[in-house]
Amino acid sequence: MTTSEPALMLRNIHKTFGGLVAIQDFSLDLFPGSVVALVGDNGAGKSTLVKIISGVHRPTSGEIRLDGKTVKFTDASSARSLGIEVVYQDLALADEQPVYMNLFLGRELTKKPFGLLDKEGMRRASQALVDDLNVRIPSAASTIRDLSGGQRQGIAIARATHWARKLVLLDEPTAALGVAETARVEDLVRSLRKRDLAILIISHSLDQVFRLADRVCVLRRGEQVGIRETRHTDQNEIISMITGVR
Repeated sequence: MTTSEPALMLRNIHKTFGGLVAIQDFSLDLFPGSVVALVGDNGAGKSTLVKIISGVHRPTSGEIRLDGKTVKFTDASSARSLGIEVVYQDLALADEQPVYMNLFLGRELTKKPFGLLDKEGMRRASQALVDDLNVRIPSAASTIRDLSGGQRQGIAIARATHWARKLVLLDEPTAALGVAETARVEDLVRSLRKRDLAILIISHSLDQVFRLADRVCVLRRGEQVGIRETRHTDQNEIISMITGVR
């Protein structure tokens, strides 16, 4: 870890939907330059927790602190404005638009004084970013629909990297990819660590978790079972924590 101060602190997070308890008493610190994997079976509460951190859901109770200051996200835009970016499984890319328009989607650069789109400026900035991150695409002017699944995932991660100042949340970033494309996306995730971002990754692949993460946080039926450093645990212990079977 590059600093002793967490970028994001979650304290006693509790979330209910009507009478259903989705998350109860969850606490976690996310540090710059460090990767935490969030694991658990389907329905464990992983996606709900990501939506709380990203401002989609408000916690029923508990506290979120960013750089030590308590924050309350009113929506996803307020979380993004404070430097939190999410890469969802569906990527949220515009298939008919070029890469550079996707990287600046909703945050387009314009030219003064008439407010016309600065397409060349966005293209240059996007090309520099994908080159820096080693996202292997023909060019920043390529149309999203012409790219492979791994290339699209790379663009989604590049977009999050460009706008994130504190934290990147990755929801199953390689679930639909083959071996070679998975390896390239994992290299991208490692590059986020070098940019001093805090990273939270949801993954069903424990092999991937142990390749990428510094710590593993286990959820089971909305409860936080525990947190382990990957260097001090193994897959058998994590599976036992996920299933409750010893």
